[in-house]
Amino acid sequence: MTVKFDVTVPDYTSCESSVAVIGNDAALGNGKAPGLVLTRDVDGHFRGSTEIPAGKVLRYNFVLANPDAQESTAVHVDTVADRKEVELQRSVDRWSVPADPAKNPILFVVTVPANTPANSEIWISGNQEELGNWNGAGVKLAKGLTSSLYSTCVDFAAGTNLEFKVTRGSWGMVEKDPHGQEVANHSLAVNEPARADVTVGSWSDLTPAEPLPDTLTGNIKYHDVDGSSLGLKNRKLIVWLPPQYDTDATARFPVLYMHDGQNLMNARTAAFGVEWGVDETAERLVEGGKMEPIIIVGVYNTDDRIPEYTQVPDTQYGGGNADAYGRLLVEVVKPLIDSTYRTKKEAQYTGVAGSSLGGLVSMYFGLTHSDTFARLGVVSPSVWWADRDIVTRVNNLTGKPPLRIWLDIGTNEDATAAESQQTVDDTRALRDALTAKGWVLDNDLKYFEDPGAKHNETAWAGRTEQILEYLYPPAP
Repeated sequence: MTVKFDVTVPDYTSCESSVAVIGNDAALGNGKAPGLVLTRDVDGHFRGSTEIPAGKVLRYNFVLANPDAQESTAVHVDTVADRKEVELQRSVDRWSVPADPAKNPILFVVTVPANTPANSEIWISGNQEELGNWNGAGVKLAKGLTSSLYSTCVDFAAGTNLEFKVTRGSWGMVEKDPHGQEVANHSLAVNEPARADVTVGSWSDLTPAEPLPDTLTGNIKYHDVDGSSLGLKNRKLIVWLPPQYDTDATARFPVLYMHDGQNLMNARTAAFGVEWGVDETAERLVEGGKMEPIIIVGVYNTDDRIPEYTQVPDTQYGGGNADAYGRLLVEVVKPLIDSTYRTKKEAQYTGVAGSSLGGLVSMYFGLTHSDTFARLGVVSPSVWWADRDIVTRVNNLTGKPPLRIWLDIGTNEDATAAESQQTVDDTRALRDALTAKGWVLDNDLKYFEDPGAKHNETAWAGRTEQILEYLYPPAP
């Protein structure tokens, strides 16, 4: 007779463990390991089957390998009925060893679309070593109960902040939404055993992307910038003009220059289809009298973003070409804007802002180009770069340049709770270095920690209003 075992185990059972049935029949090892080894299924159950003579009175229990353990219950007793197939559904309440807090099993269950090619390999790639550190093919999933279901189980330590996407083995075959558009990283804060369900809408190589609509608000202009004279790549500028620009022909306006310009105002050009909403936010604040009317210039990045946004090389990532990028802003971009629009050219009216490495380089330009930029938006800055070089530079200041600085950080920006706390600590170190040099909190330095905020455009969009209000408050 075919005997099928369907076993539910404690949710803390490590993904590295195997579950076996050991009992009084040769198919069950005659009481010795390995017995009948069961397979973890897509729903987390362990299943397996074997042939056992009809009428056999089975005495068995379930054992766990890695670590060695057994269920902490009495031995199961079942009589094999005389019929074609018998299914034994059993449950293990607990194992004889306690849960390991360093191994929280996360069951990833992925549903793929109908047009997924047969025999496709389905992978998860993410921000942990176990997930390949974003290599496009971190951990391979097994086919589940149906042709559209795939699953795998991976252990993570408590406090790990997972971010991941589904691929068919490379970034050229990454998941998209049902319309072929980018999807945000899936995320999961690991605090206990959990299940992560993902439904893939489409694949990047199989579904033509439907263009996202333009999401621009207000009076928008574009310019092309030639960076070849400085050894830099060409790029675009996106310029937002305040409502007063056309209604008051004599007025001149402050200017805020922002990095990663394609992510600021238009979902169509934003890296992951998520924009900061700078245009809508600025228009609402200006019309509501909550900020001074300004011109906002978004400077598009290039694939040289890392070197251009870093002031010195990092031992792991290289970089260190921010001085050339600074010259581009000061010698090429700013003169173009000042000659094209009615601007207030002086440093006291001119700002520079960005996030991540863009926040780092904004702080750097405040130190090196304070005669050009006097208002800084230092958003989620990569203070860690090159062993906190930016903090050292502030500590080494011999005078206090007249800068108005917004400095912020989210409390959940990194892959683990410990790394997120280190990021916060690094940003606090920059804050403390600035106050030690004379900046005054809530006066010319605004520091903000955003509870639970991650390192992405959604988080930065949520702080845009506060940033603009602080850097350009309405005239008294």
